[in-house]
Amino acid sequence: MNVPSNLKFAKSDEWFDPASGAVGLSDYAQGQLSDIVFVEILVEEGKEVAAGDAIASVESVKASSEIYAPASGKVSAVNSGLADKPETINSDPYGEGWMIKLEGGAEGDVMDAAAYETYCAGREH
Repeated sequence: MNVPSNLKFAKSDEWFDPASGAVGLSDYAQGQLSDIVFVEILVEEGKEVAAGDAIASVESVKASSEIYAPASGKVSAVNSGLADKPETINSDPYGEGWMIKLEGGAEGDVMDAAAYETYCAGREH
C-alpha cells in the first residue's frame, strides 16, 4: 500500500495535498474497489465545498462509492480527464488520478500518513 508522507488522509479514504490543494482517492481505497470503470465529478470550478461534502462518485467492477471532500475551500480545478480514463485512479491515484483541487481552505478531520497506515491495517483484520 502506497501512502505518501506529504499527504493527509480522511477515514473515508480520500487524500488531500496541503501544498497543491489536490484531492483524490487513496491507493488503499482504489485497491479495495478494484477496477474503476466510471468517475463523475459532482462539483465545478468556483464552487465552495465544505469538508465532508460529496465531490465525486466512482463505480468499479465491485461497487460504487461517493467521494467526500477531506478539506474545505474553493474548487480551483477539476480533473475532467477522469471521465474518459477512470482507470487512471487505479494506475496513478496520487498523480494523474487527482479529482479536484481546492484553494483557500482548511483541512477537515484528516490524519497524517503514519496514522492512516495504522488505520488501514486495523481494518484488514
